[in-house]
Amino acid sequence: MSNLRYTDEFKAEAVKQVNDRGYGAREVSERLGISLKSMYAWLREARGNKGTKVSEDLSREVARLKAELKRVEEDRDILKKAAAYFAKESR
Repeated sequence: MSNLRYTDEFKAEAVKQVNDRGYGAREVSERLGISLKSMYAWLREARGNKGTKVSEDLSREVARLKAELKRVEEDRDILKKAAAYFAKESR
């Protein structure tokens, strides 16, 4: 067992080669001289970190959009009532 420590940049680049560039995990691990077990651990970690950040961002965005939708629906309802009122007055 090796006690090598890899930088976060090195790990991120290895993960990027698998996720973004389409290389296989085995191919990248052999080319970079790291164990396949480490490669899969880094991939799991990246997926977990990404999922958490994305989930939080999406939750915030959904909440913002729901609030905006509610406002727009209220505006629409007010305009409908105003249009009906003025249509009735013009007759």
